[in-house]
Amino acid sequence: MIRILIADDHAIVRSGLKQIFATTLDICVVGEATRGEDIPEQLKDRQVDLLLLDMAMPGLAGIELIRTLRMQQGEIPILVLSMHNEGQIVARALKAGANGYVTKGSEPEVLLEGIRRVARGGKFIDPALKDAMNSDVGKHSTPTHPALSERERQVLEGIAAGQSLGDIADRLHLSPKTVSTHKMRLMDKLCIDNNADLIRYAIRHDLTNR
Repeated sequence: MIRILIADDHAIVRSGLKQIFATTLDICVVGEATRGEDIPEQLKDRQVDLLLLDMAMPGLAGIELIRTLRMQQGEIPILVLSMHNEGQIVARALKAGANGYVTKGSEPEVLLEGIRRVARGGKFIDPALKDAMNSDVGKHSTPTHPALSERERQVLEGIAAGQSLGDIADRLHLSPKTVSTHKMRLMDKLCIDNNADLIRYAIRHDLTNR
């Protein structure tokens, strides 16, 4: 039996995942976490064979969360389940210590295959992501962005990790309005007008988790 800890802050997602696992004979859910900071305690309190991780949760999240878990939890198998399908995001997650990566738009069969393979000690990448990863190989263009302030960089890191402006505000002990202002300023400096392009820029130019 593969014992799973689901780490995702959306109750509907967790419920849907448990319904999928209920149809199997070899997978069961032994715990749930809704914040990155809660995961170590959950892993300490129960036997877990695999961590199913959404990187975009309140508090500690993203690549920083994976790195922290890898340092604190040793060899626990980590399978990322994320809405992000950018090739470089996938590559950075794997480099940080994740054992596999599946998108939330995948079929249940793909997720189950990933869980079983990672739980056995293997690696797994959602087949739908391979083209995206291949297209990103060799993309290391020279950054042309102006210098960002420390606060702007911190806001950018949070956005790239999938955090909401409210979560970023809580983490930085700022008001949501102030965070929104920092976001508008950094987007003006980078000449970017939407979150998707902002995340691509951040990953491509290594402006996250510095």
